[in-house]
Amino acid sequence: MFISLPRLNLAVRNILFVVASFAATSLRAGLPEEKYFGRWALTLEGGRAGWLEITPQKGWYDGSLLWVGGSVEPLESVAIVEGELIVTRLRTVTRKGPRDVVLRKQQISETLQGRLDGDVLKLTRSTQNNAGTAMEREHVTGRLIPALPPAPDLSQVRWGESVNLFNGRDLSGWRLIEAKAENGWSVSEGTLSNRPAAHVVGQKARRFGNLRTEREFEDFNLKAEVLVPAKSNSGIYLRGIYEIQIQDSYGRALDSHNMGALYSRIPPAVAAEKPASEWQTLDITLVERHLTVVLNGVTIIANQPIAGCTGGALWADEFRPGPIYLQGDHGAVTYRNLVLRPTIK
Repeated sequence: MFISLPRLNLAVRNILFVVASFAATSLRAGLPEEKYFGRWALTLEGGRAGWLEITPQKGWYDGSLLWVGGSVEPLESVAIVEGELIVTRLRTVTRKGPRDVVLRKQQISETLQGRLDGDVLKLTRSTQNNAGTAMEREHVTGRLIPALPPAPDLSQVRWGESVNLFNGRDLSGWRLIEAKAENGWSVSEGTLSNRPAAHVVGQKARRFGNLRTEREFEDFNLKAEVLVPAKSNSGIYLRGIYEIQIQDSYGRALDSHNMGALYSRIPPAVAAEKPASEWQTLDITLVERHLTVVLNGVTIIANQPIAGCTGGALWADEFRPGPIYLQGDHGAVTYRNLVLRPTIK
């Protein structure tokens, strides 16, 4: 039977329409999983902060997690089953004997499982306690973090009047974050120092407090001078959520835990730190979730995007104003000449 060209084209178009409709239906069938893709600001019980990223791979899913403190770490597994997100990570528990002697290390599995309720991700964390004698469960909520904007043109930023965060005489304008923590901070000869007591083997560790400004800020430029003793470390938190690492890392290979890094997220492009116990300068700019760090006159992070909060963040919300806070629960450190200039919008 002879088929005219127009009728043949119509038949082809109908076939193509059916194929396209099937493809679209298949694509729509995959959309429920896509709602979990992206970066999530997590709020844990008690207001503690975390961060979760879920990414599609070729036929499978992957992800990373920040849980309260420490570094961003890859997840052991990510699954999306019947519309529910299930992620698993392993955490290491150190088993110690008398006088804090390490006997061995064990890994404990931890699962976060749940689904979206409107635009809120509701998860339940399940794991055994460190002793291995009971299960722990905790409720977590998450909100999708808006996509990062393009890098701002810093030459067009308008700056406000300088704010001297530290008056060189006392702790006016500062307070401890943890009400029950010990205060290791003191002022002497125009410097602000933290001197936490060393841990005594066999005794319960003493908790020293982190120090924050009473005032809160959005975007800004912060200049500071810092002196880090040998093998010590601290941190400067921007807006209470992004930690700039303060670390005796002179001579070490480049790493996201070195001096001037955005802790566990953005490593220095070059090594610019000085040896321990020398004064060093920091010039830090935070604008539109992009970070620039100049260490000792050398740009080590150049207007780089920030994927999310860092360990020790006061909260998960990256869009609310926050304080400058100085880490006091780690090692000894001394600061001076802390001057901030807020942006004018």
